[in-house]
Amino acid sequence: MTPRERWEALEEEFLSPWAAKAARSRGRLRPEAECPLRTCFQRDRDRIIHSKAFRRLKHKTQVFLAPTGDHYRTRLTHTLEVAQIARTMARALRLNEDLTEAIALGHDLGHTPFGHAGEEVLNELMPGGFRHYEQSLRVVDCLEKEGRGLNLTHEVRDGILKHSKGLGPILSPEDDPPLTLEAQVVRLADLIAYVNHDLDDALRAGIIRERDIPKDCLQILGHRHAARINTVVQDTVQETLAAGDGRLHLSERVLRALSELREFLFERVYRAREVRREFEKARRVLIDLFEYYLRQESVWEKEMPCYEEGIYKERMVCDFIAGMTDRYALYLYEKLFLPRPYPITLTGADRGD
Repeated sequence: MTPRERWEALEEEFLSPWAAKAARSRGRLRPEAECPLRTCFQRDRDRIIHSKAFRRLKHKTQVFLAPTGDHYRTRLTHTLEVAQIARTMARALRLNEDLTEAIALGHDLGHTPFGHAGEEVLNELMPGGFRHYEQSLRVVDCLEKEGRGLNLTHEVRDGILKHSKGLGPILSPEDDPPLTLEAQVVRLADLIAYVNHDLDDALRAGIIRERDIPKDCLQILGHRHAARINTVVQDTVQETLAAGDGRLHLSERVLRALSELREFLFERVYRAREVRREFEKARRVLIDLFEYYLRQESVWEKEMPCYEEGIYKERMVCDFIAGMTDRYALYLYEKLFLPRPYPITLTGADRGD
């Protein structure tokens, strides 16, 4: 047996009946020979980590645009926190940690520069709208590796596509749940991570004070960042094991507190005047870049090679802008729209000598 086959046999023996098994994966868009060392989900995780889109997450906004402090979250640190929380739950539930980690690391690859401000802009400008989770799938399917994509497994692709919630149900919806329990775990871990670390960052930034946070949420979930995460993770594991039906569960008490805390963040942080003021500046940057590149066909044909037959130019420009980091978008804006001093060497007469 190869190392991969031995590991697949261990998965069959040790993992929960509800866990996804690598040997039973639904496969890839394009069939490939198996690796002798790594399972298909391990390979997906590695492909995501080594992708250019993953590296760009370190310079993409989570909530606060271009923060001067070193301790504010970026889209990359958010992704790592999601992966850590998700793996903790997956191990406790005897789920497939490799699949869980792959979904977690890939779930935000399609996020725009300037966080949800960028997503709002592209949603307005794109025919048919723009949703970051669909763009994340597009990144791994079409845009990475010069248009060849990463050719991930069906299970990872499904988890990436179905991770987002907005203000919708915290637990997976009944009508279109993720394919695997591992994907349900990542979906919840994403919310656990951002609710807690965005609260932490908002306190650091002075947007809110601890006395502003609903007291019943703190009493139920905990007064500290680590305590709140621990409360929700332990509650999820206990309630899910007790139910034993292949779906994630939370106690009503914890679910209600988590939902209330999320609503508080949307109202007092994401829609806060200080945050929205910077978002409006970011909107102007992305609108101007989008309109500029739509008019510059010779530029976008060079910068954005057509990866798909018959793709329309709005789609190409959207792919280009959605992939930018905050600082690259600001660099292009300055280069294209802001005047620069002309490098003229003044003569003595010009200087008034």
